[in-house]
Amino acid sequence: MKNSTKSLFALAAAAALALGASAQPAPKVLVVDVAKLYQTHWKTADMQAKLQIDEQKAQEEIEKMNKEGNAIVEEFKSLNEAVNNPALSADGKKKATEDAQKKYEAIQKKQQEVQQFVQNTRNSLGQREASFRGMLLEDIAKVSSEMAKKKGANLLIDKSGPSGHGIPSLLYFDSAFEITEEVGKELNKDKPAGALTPTATPAASGSAAPAATPAVTVPGLAPKK
Repeated sequence: MKNSTKSLFALAAAAALALGASAQPAPKVLVVDVAKLYQTHWKTADMQAKLQIDEQKAQEEIEKMNKEGNAIVEEFKSLNEAVNNPALSADGKKKATEDAQKKYEAIQKKQQEVQQFVQNTRNSLGQREASFRGMLLEDIAKVSSEMAKKKGANLLIDKSGPSGHGIPSLLYFDSAFEITEEVGKELNKDKPAGALTPTATPAASGSAAPAATPAVTVPGLAPKK
């Protein structure tokens, strides 16, 4: 009798657990494209415009430095020709050689100056971009999560990034579950009048980060070997 009672209790408990499990609501999953939200945020367009202005200013400074360096190169060439002039006296050649050596050292110094300026500029622009990216992505994550919670979601998935195998992390979803457009409107609701219009196309890589560090070139003055 006792064994029968235990069996009945066990069956009842199992049935209760089964009923409890079936009573649990199905998880609600929503989808968002973080890369697109980053690329289409008005602050991204504003930051990119500021970086381009500073890149141009840096490029103008580099061209000025190269112009100064190239003037020194021309002076060095003239002195070098004087050293090889057979009509020049021994004292004249000695003086020309010493001056040529000083000019050569000045060329090397200018090369180092240009290269250091380029490196410092790249580092500065890159750090500004990385700092901005981190803060904006944090804000995007916050706004996206808050909206997902308001909609009763249990899980929010970012569809923008590829998996470790290089394939999309999300192969299929019903577009009714995507909230990217709604989140985008919320993020850009405070866009100032006259602010730049952001790019509507997300990065080709699927990453939320801009494709490359701002480039600065060094025209004219050849780098030191």
